[in-house]
Amino acid sequence: MLTVNAYAAPSATGDLVPTTIERRDVGPRDVLIEIKYAGICHSDIHTVRGDWGPQQYPLAPGHEIAGIVTEVGAEVTKHKVGDRVGVGCMVNSCRECANCKKGEEQYCLAGMTGTYGAVDRDGTITQGGYTTHVVVTEDFVVRIPDSLDLDVAAPLLCAGITTYSPLRHWGAGPGKKVAVVGLGGLGHMAVKQAHAMGADVTVLSQSLKKMEDGLRLGADAYFATSDPATFEALAGTFDLIINTVSAPIDISAYLQLLALDGALVNVGAPAEPLPVNAFALIMGRRSFAGSAIGGIRETQEMLDFCAEHQLGAEIEVIPADKINEAYERVLASDVRYRFVIDTATLS
Repeated sequence: MLTVNAYAAPSATGDLVPTTIERRDVGPRDVLIEIKYAGICHSDIHTVRGDWGPQQYPLAPGHEIAGIVTEVGAEVTKHKVGDRVGVGCMVNSCRECANCKKGEEQYCLAGMTGTYGAVDRDGTITQGGYTTHVVVTEDFVVRIPDSLDLDVAAPLLCAGITTYSPLRHWGAGPGKKVAVVGLGGLGHMAVKQAHAMGADVTVLSQSLKKMEDGLRLGADAYFATSDPATFEALAGTFDLIINTVSAPIDISAYLQLLALDGALVNVGAPAEPLPVNAFALIMGRRSFAGSAIGGIRETQEMLDFCAEHQLGAEIEVIPADKINEAYERVLASDVRYRFVIDTATLS
């Protein structure tokens, strides 16, 4: 076993604290990664605070991992020592179900193995990227192109793929009108990606305070949802709406903004239910859908797309001892647009 430095939550209510955790020995198909940067996702906060169910503690979160390969198992063929690599929200799946065979491991029928807080194949609980090293089977490690710096690439492993996957699946591109609800860690990547795909992009945010940023990132228009006139002016406008907000919103009101056959796709994951008025769907043949991350193949496609268009995340790099402060700032929407931990500060 390899003992590594980490920041972990001791309970659902306590601050994250410095500690050590153990990583398994490198197996024949495993890759040992020295983590350089780890993004802070809203999901980290939900998970360690028990919002999505009870956890086993101590728990080191983090599923936006960028680093360097330092050791590979004897049978590894996809990666070599010195490679720049990333690990996202999952580290394994059954590999045998219909969804896994389609390359949609995130929808594994047996349940994919999350990067942290999940039961690993050896029966232990997985620990995430707020650590100095991680051991992952080679099939769940992706290549980070040389043209992307590791710090701006880290958030792409969750925020980037979470928005890229539905944009691709629902056909964002030239001639399509796409709205992004919320301009945060996910929303800012959705704007960048939809713009690069050639879509007409509108940001729907509570206020206009981030309007300058939204337009700089690639939005063609920006509206405040706190203004009732917004919902009147934009009724029946959009082919696709990506909702990135991890808090309850009036889904039925947003459905009214869709054109005929439009889709509202939820990628934010609030703990509370999101009620929907059936007539908001029926009158316009609209769809209300959800989307998780992408599979490994699509995650690599996303990284290559972002490298081609130079779409790194907008980040604020922090030392490990600022993690708890960063959590409070995330909850207060006081970050533009993703915190990234410099894991050298864990040593």
